[in-house]
Amino acid sequence: MREVKMVMVHPLADVEDGADIGDGTQIWRFTHVMKGARIGQHCKLGQNVFVMAGAVIGDRVKVQNNVSVYDGVVIEDDVFVGPSAVFTNVRTPRAQISRADKFVRTVVKRGATLGANVTIVSPVTVGELALVGAGAVVNADVPAHALVVGVPARQIGWVCECGLVLPDRMMGGTCTECGKTYRF
Repeated sequence: MREVKMVMVHPLADVEDGADIGDGTQIWRFTHVMKGARIGQHCKLGQNVFVMAGAVIGDRVKVQNNVSVYDGVVIEDDVFVGPSAVFTNVRTPRAQISRADKFVRTVVKRGATLGANVTIVSPVTVGELALVGAGAVVNADVPAHALVVGVPARQIGWVCECGLVLPDRMMGGTCTECGKTYRF
């Protein structure tokens, strides 16, 4: 029996043959997914998103408009990538020197949120359920549950699994919405 995938691809999107797209994924107009890219199930890729051949996107990921996900970038399950977020994959790029063999890895762990216009300077890992505030420039690893903001990004607190900022900036505390308690 032949497997039939239920994927929604806008007629103005370009999904190359050989791209691996999971069931239930939606790909909106002007988005380009290259051959060799892997996108999980039930994802939403907004308009004008570019996914390079070696990029990996997990399940239930939302990538908002105007985001490029390059080779070497791994986005795990349940991640939110805000509009116009930027990923890099070469530490010292030069137009006249090919560094395709020197792509470095960036990992965004399960459940993390990247705000609008965030810049991720590879190689870094953004920890599980971390929240990176809009406009931040991340050039170092971000711990799980950390709230980071600014240029360069610096930690200013902790966030709950539900996404709210925890009351104790140093230790975590109890979430006022869901009641979960954290001690970091």
